Amino acid sequence: MNHKWNYQPPSQEQTEAAKALAKETGISPILCKLLLERGITSAAEAKRFFRPQLNELHDPFLMKDMSIAVERLNQAMGRKERIMVYGDYDVDGTTAVALVYKFLQQFYSNIDYYIPDRYNEGYGVSVKGVDYACETGVKLIIVLDCGIKAVEEIAYAKEKGIDFIICDHHVPDDILPPAVAILNAKRADNTYPYDHLSGCGVGFKFMQAFALNNGIEFHQLTPLLDLVAVSVASDIVPIMGENRVLTHHGLKQLNSNPSVGLKAIIDVCGLSEKEITVGDIVFKIGPRINASGRIQNGKEAVELLIEKDFSAALEKANQINQYNETRKDLDKTMTEEANQIVDHLEGLAARRSIVIYNEAWHKGVIGIVASRLTEIYYRPAVVLTRTDNLATGSARSVSGFDVYKAIEYCRDLLENFGGHTYAAGLSMKVENVEEFTRRFETYVTEHILPEQTSAVIDIDAEIDFRDITPKFHADLKKFNPFGPDNHKPIFCTHNVYDYGTSKVVGRDQEHIKLELVDNKSNNVMNGIAFGQSSQARYIKTKRSFDICYTIEENTHKRGEVQLQIEDIKPSEE
Repeated sequence: MNHKWNYQPPSQEQTEAAKALAKETGISPILCKLLLERGITSAAEAKRFFRPQLNELHDPFLMKDMSIAVERLNQAMGRKERIMVYGDYDVDGTTAVALVYKFLQQFYSNIDYYIPDRYNEGYGVSVKGVDYACETGVKLIIVLDCGIKAVEEIAYAKEKGIDFIICDHHVPDDILPPAVAILNAKRADNTYPYDHLSGCGVGFKFMQAFALNNGIEFHQLTPLLDLVAVSVASDIVPIMGENRVLTHHGLKQLNSNPSVGLKAIIDVCGLSEKEITVGDIVFKIGPRINASGRIQNGKEAVELLIEKDFSAALEKANQINQYNETRKDLDKTMTEEANQIVDHLEGLAARRSIVIYNEAWHKGVIGIVASRLTEIYYRPAVVLTRTDNLATGSARSVSGFDVYKAIEYCRDLLENFGGHTYAAGLSMKVENVEEFTRRFETYVTEHILPEQTSAVIDIDAEIDFRDITPKFHADLKKFNPFGPDNHKPIFCTHNVYDYGTSKVVGRDQEHIKLELVDNKSNNVMNGIAFGQSSQARYIKTKRSFDICYTIEENTHKRGEVQLQIEDIKPSEE
């Protein structure tokens, strides 16, 4: 793998601070250095970080407009008005709708939910959705994970006598929609202490405020935390601060007592005997929930997430699993086609961004293809297809680069856009694609840093195998849940050797199963290097090499660790 390894040895000052914290906490100085990097400087802070408590959640009424939102919801219930819960068709949107609908349904029956069709209505609040609400007598719409830019659609609803409460986490424009209340910590006049909640997280805070106001015990909200954890992990928002508390307890719920719908997905994914992690949500649970909105309609995902009967849920989960298989096939074909287009782009080596357009592509999968391109080429990517008369698409970014700002720079060419730092959606007239490509490239070239466009592995610490004790591993596990702003640490060990038993494995012989020793201890470490079988020949020469890796639980031997090798390089003799 052609990765550059980046390691910054700690300064004398950092080393001393880590040693002092180690003395205070009883945790190894190596891990204390990682705590300091996360802004944790005392034993009390370390304890809070390792054991997040639900009583550390912020008061929901600190959020701008929260009192107004709760008052309007209470009023709707008091007047027996019809309420609609409306959300986006992705994981964050569908979990948010399921959460709010499930919670309110316990206390109120005149309630409906709505997910717009990706193909007929597109992203966000649609006129068709407002018309449906009007026809069915809805007086209040709670919109989740979208709505912050729906100025015209919400004005249209207002004319029809329908009020809106917006629960969103996307970046707002200067002009806000004429909603009764707007719950969004990214507002310019924000008063809330944490602004990285997922859309489902904002919905949870609204329900927390509603419960507080109506004397409903907090423990009635805890069964909903599994949905919040799924949204936080899938939407790639930072897993620090309030999100860490929500995800920690959401994972507990997911592992001990998941809702019927999520239990069915867990079974279908083959995760029922395993401790579920953020990685399992990102790679297995989330994509299946997403596949519903990509291939069919996101409404089916909500139906599954609110289902109370297990056998019915299992049937729905199997159907969604089928959509996921279809999605995988589409994804594979489109990624291959996209790679061919990129390979033929003029001056590819000099470009800092990738923008490609193919009007035949499936709209539901272009976001995944954009992600694949950023992984392969290490550049922000925009993938566009045609919907009616518009080029619509998805953008994905590389680490540390704000793709939303790059798109905003081209806003006069766009019909619509929205999103956040690493992911955004956009649409434009087909004739603007060429100019957009040029201008997007200009912005990226001027703002991206050289290290953001190459394959760099950031190493957190250099260690020897003797450092990896059972206590070290137990303390490392307390850093969970991992995610943005709290990434899984990558370690490096120099001068390791094959114990003589390493071998190539996998259906296509593409992986290496390793048994390694280093020259500092007699520990034999198990490891797996996915997709790196090209290194096997060197490993077998008995010469020393360096590895960087994450430390995982060995799934076959409980209590033992396995190194997941990110990269291998011959040692510098």
